[in-house]
Amino acid sequence: MKQRIETQRRKAYVIRLTTVQLIVALAGMLAAYPVAGTAGVLSVISGVLVALLPQAFFIQRLGILRSRRRPSSAVNLFRAEAGKFGLTVALFSAVFVVVPPSNPAFFFSAYVAVVLMHGLTPLFMRRHRTLD
Repeated sequence: MKQRIETQRRKAYVIRLTTVQLIVALAGMLAAYPVAGTAGVLSVISGVLVALLPQAFFIQRLGILRSRRRPSSAVNLFRAEAGKFGLTVALFSAVFVVVPPSNPAFFFSAYVAVVLMHGLTPLFMRRHRTLD
């Protein structure tokens, strides 16, 4: 029972975090369009993807959304974080080599805004009482 409540709590947090991040991404695209047009919107989209894809990898790798997950250890956390960091570096490299953003300011602004939502999302969460 307690594990199920904790799984529901984790799912609610991930859903709220992703929702807030997508709202921020949409706001960034709406702000970029009048200033830089379609190229600015594409820069925002690439910045958002560079931020969201490693996060999704981390969530999947740790099994945060699974109800039956194996006990988490420092080694699993380290592996997931190392993979997230490696994927972030690879995505930054790919973006700047393959498809350089036409407006790096929008790219980095979108990336930073999406990453910073981790700290602001708990403000949007309702307080849950624990059932002991």
